[in-house]
Amino acid sequence: MTDRIEEITQKIYNEGITKAKDDANQLIAEAKEKADRIIQSAKKTQEEIIRNAQKKAEEDKKRTEAELQLAARQFISHLKQQITELVSTAQINSPVNEAFNDSDFIKKIILTLLEKWDPKAGKNMNLNLLLPPDDQKELTAFLQKKATEAMNNGIEISVDPKLKSGFRIGPKDGSYLISFTAQDFANYFKQYLKDGTKKLLFDAVETE
Repeated sequence: MTDRIEEITQKIYNEGITKAKDDANQLIAEAKEKADRIIQSAKKTQEEIIRNAQKKAEEDKKRTEAELQLAARQFISHLKQQITELVSTAQINSPVNEAFNDSDFIKKIILTLLEKWDPKAGKNMNLNLLLPPDDQKELTAFLQKKATEAMNNGIEISVDPKLKSGFRIGPKDGSYLISFTAQDFANYFKQYLKDGTKKLLFDAVETE
């Protein structure tokens, strides 16, 4: 009887140990499976983070390169404009200033302008001629002698303190003024000279 009890007890014990081991093994297997899933998920997340970081880095690189290229083009364009402006100014300002410092040159322009002024306006010119303070006396005397008809037909001579050389002319009502100064002529000529100067300075270099 005692042996039978011991046998039953031992059997129950062995079954309990076996079940415990099985449960433990199952728990371990489930834990390993869960750990594997976590590791796989972490790896996927890591790979996705790396891909996104690489993509962003590539986009940043391309954007930076594009910005640098644009900045370089803008800088070169601005530099070309500055060089062209300097060359054009050197080519134009000196001879134009020299011409406008020649009183005979100014007199010829004024006479030509008065001769060609609006032929439909009739004899009454109704004009206001603005002269620099330093030249007013000489030019007025010249016009009184050489442009007597214009002087007798409504042209009025005034002094413009802002003028250093040249003159301005327009209707007495002040509706508009046409300016003939060294700076006006220089700006006018520069419009035509800049493109040619730029082409001469840079096209040959760019095609090499």
